[in-house]
Amino acid sequence: MPAGVPMFTYLKMLTASLLAMCAGAEVVHRYYRPELVKLEGLGRVEQRRP
Repeated sequence: MPAGVPMFTYLKMLTASLLAMCAGAEVVHRYYRPELVKLEGLGRVEQRRP
């Protein structure tokens, strides 16, 4: 494995970092609480009538 680290230690650190990343994203998402209903129309392209 990279840097001579045993496989078990590498997977343990990888799992811990992924869990920390997901937990941090969830905390930020809950803190800012985006209004997802208002964002529905942003992706649509409106057609102009001549």
